[in-house]
Amino acid sequence: MKKTLFALAGMALLMGIYSFVPKADTYNVNVDKSRIDWIASKKNDFHTGAFPLKSGQVVLEGNKLKGGKFVIDLANLKVTDAAGDRLAGHLKNADFFDVAKFNEATYEITGVNYTSDNTAALTGNLVLKGASFPVNLTANIRNADDKAFFAEAFFSLDRTALGITYNGPSKDVQMAVHIFANK
Repeated sequence: MKKTLFALAGMALLMGIYSFVPKADTYNVNVDKSRIDWIASKKNDFHTGAFPLKSGQVVLEGNKLKGGKFVIDLANLKVTDAAGDRLAGHLKNADFFDVAKFNEATYEITGVNYTSDNTAALTGNLVLKGASFPVNLTANIRNADDKAFFAEAFFSLDRTALGITYNGPSKDVQMAVHIFANK
C-alpha cells in the first residue's frame, strides 16, 4: 500500500512539474515578406540585392526563440542596383553561387542565447554549394507572441570563408536578414 501511495505521489509530482514546462511551437516563415538583403563593395562602388526564402520554420518556447531552419532561394537572387540582370547572371555562375548545381542554401539555428529580453546570440550552420559553414549572428527579436514572430539580424560576412573566392577588392558582404513567421 505504501509503495502504491509513493508511486502515485511521484507521478503526481512529475505531472505537476511537466505542466509548467513551456510547450514548443513551430511557426512557418512568410516567404512573401521575409528576405535576406545584401550590400557588396567593389573598388569604386557597391552593389545591392536580396535573396528570397523558399521556406522556413522557427521554433518558439514560451515566446522565446529556440531554433529554426531556413531554405534560401539562390536561383532567384535579385540585384537591386543598376547592374541588375547582368550582375545577377554573373552571381549565378560557378565562380559565385553555381546555381546550376546548387540552387538553394540552408541555414539552421543550432543554439540560441538571449543576451537581453529582445536580443539573442545565434549559432548556426549555413550549407552553401554543398559545404557547411558556421555562421553566428545577433538577432533582434521584434515580436514573438502566440500568433507571430518577427526578427532581424545585421552582420558582416566574409564571402571567402564561404568558398566564394572571386578576385574582388572586398571580401566582406553586409547582410540584413528579415524573418517574419506565423503560427
